[in-house]
Amino acid sequence: VISHPKYQESKRIAIFLSMADEIQTEEIIKDIFKEGKECFIPRYKPHSNHMDMLKLSSAEDISSLTLTSWNILQPSDDDSAREDALAGGGLDLIFMPGLGFDKKGNRLGRGKGYYDTYLERCMKHPRGKPYTIALAFREQICESVPVAENDVQIDEILYEDC
Repeated sequence: VISHPKYQESKRIAIFLSMADEIQTEEIIKDIFKEGKECFIPRYKPHSNHMDMLKLSSAEDISSLTLTSWNILQPSDDDSAREDALAGGGLDLIFMPGLGFDKKGNRLGRGKGYYDTYLERCMKHPRGKPYTIALAFREQICESVPVAENDVQIDEILYEDC
């Protein structure tokens, strides 16, 4: 991941904080800060499909986040001090999680549409849609995954031996 040309050229990067069954992102987050890039993480709004990407100040900042009912660390709802990526300079790159992927760029998420809705909002930002890379295990690559008309295809899937 860290030698990928899109990662190398990106300054403002959004990345998920991994759950136990996902590609672990901690080392990538540490590298984002080591390289002087800006790091944004999701804050999901419950009972909706709305998500914002909020800025982390350091890798250690993760320990200040709250655990949601979904067992995901994220900034608390009353945390208004963090920069919202779309209220500022937008994003260059988004690393995306998922349950399954196909080689056509379709992604099966967890069913709420958070990332698809967020990417639609990105397209309205002056900077436009950031490059999207899904991080996957080889076992998550399928012949095809079900898609809906509001699903946004991802630009690239990285997995072992791809």
